[in-house]
Amino acid sequence: MRVIFMGTPDFSVSVLDALVDAGHDIAAVYCQPPRRAGRGKKERPTPVHARADALGLLVRTPLNFKDPADVAEFQALKADVAVVVAYGLLLPQVILDAPRAGCLNIHASLLPRWRGAAPIHRAIMAGDAQTGICIMQMEAGLDTGPVLLRATTDITRLDTTQALHDRLSGMGAQMICDALGQLAGLVPVPQPEDGVTYAKKIQKAEAQIDWMRSADQVDAHIRGLSPFPGAWFAIGDARIKVLMSEVVDASGPAGQVLDDSLTVACGSGAVRLVTLQRAGKGPMAASDFQRGFEIAEKTLLGS
Repeated sequence: MRVIFMGTPDFSVSVLDALVDAGHDIAAVYCQPPRRAGRGKKERPTPVHARADALGLLVRTPLNFKDPADVAEFQALKADVAVVVAYGLLLPQVILDAPRAGCLNIHASLLPRWRGAAPIHRAIMAGDAQTGICIMQMEAGLDTGPVLLRATTDITRLDTTQALHDRLSGMGAQMICDALGQLAGLVPVPQPEDGVTYAKKIQKAEAQIDWMRSADQVDAHIRGLSPFPGAWFAIGDARIKVLMSEVVDASGPAGQVLDDSLTVACGSGAVRLVTLQRAGKGPMAASDFQRGFEIAEKTLLGS
């Protein structure tokens, strides 16, 4: 098929690769414009932009589709379908209607649960047992369109947002190729009105660990924010990120370190801190962290 691809972050790169490998004609790749980053504040292309350049594909980076010229360029591509995955813009109806078969979105949740910007983070943070991928026919609302295909995956106690991100990205890449191969025979299923939740963008202010919560909740919070922005606690003037934890059978005053293995009591139960990171340092195992920045037993951690 003649495909317009629309995506921006790492999550979208494997999908672009899968479409190319499947032999689809990529008419153009749309992604967010380069952003200034790093010490020199140089413009950096997004991961999809960089990959599309490497593949020799046409790349376009409009700020939005308010300029009629951008709309006309999109329409002139005469695509069979647009594949949209973590693009970063709400598309106006004129764009949704331009491809012959419309626009298909790869969404990393079991819709209608976790519509919106951060479905992977929110599913883990909420303690969900499962999540998945939905291939959705796009309409003007926020992730409200009918679903063409869906698949589930369990969320385990070992899943961080990074691990689940990578698994779902691979699932989405395979599923969109399957969907395009059988598009004429797929029946759109409207989303139910019950069970709608919204995955708000993650704010850095919500990354502080609240040790008064249960061990299950603290563990889910840590894994759901790993690796970015990273759940953290304060000790003295230092802010320590926790990138991995596990729930253990122990108890004590909330926030107190119970042993030299960095078991920390919560409002109920306890968590063992597995992977930590100090500012300016790389992630390290708790045993290595303790050798360089020891947190003594009975220390009360700030929240």
